[in-house]
Amino acid sequence: MPAEPQVTLHRILELLGFSATVEEHRMEDGILLDVKADDSGRLIGRQGQTLADLQYITNRLLFQQDPSVPKALVDIGGYRAQAREALVKKAKEAAEKVRRWGDVVELEPLSAFDRRIIHQALKDDPSIETHSVEVEGTDKKAILLRPKH
Repeated sequence: MPAEPQVTLHRILELLGFSATVEEHRMEDGILLDVKADDSGRLIGRQGQTLADLQYITNRLLFQQDPSVPKALVDIGGYRAQAREALVKKAKEAAEKVRRWGDVVELEPLSAFDRRIIHQALKDDPSIETHSVEVEGTDKKAILLRPKH
């Protein structure tokens, strides 16, 4: 049975007691499942944690149905797009500090998803290099920005 991302996520939301619509959009590196719900704040959760969990569960179920299914990105009410813009802005501001002062700048511990956005935002910057480093007491890692030599 082929995996049906839109149907799968809609069913999860239904089982959780949420009334929502799910739109499926193809992207070059996977599928975007855009959720519209009245209760979007509860679905997003604190710092997007519930949204991240929902995405994880959705992808696990889809992979069990069909291991070749592309990865699904779940967004609710444009939350991920806004969060992405804020992270890119933060990355560029930190890179500017590194260029100006020549010091290492450390960003707060971030999820793997958020770290990837930062690394991607700065990967083509010829004067900055980024590294993820372990942070004691958390499963998240921080990003260090430093001048390229």
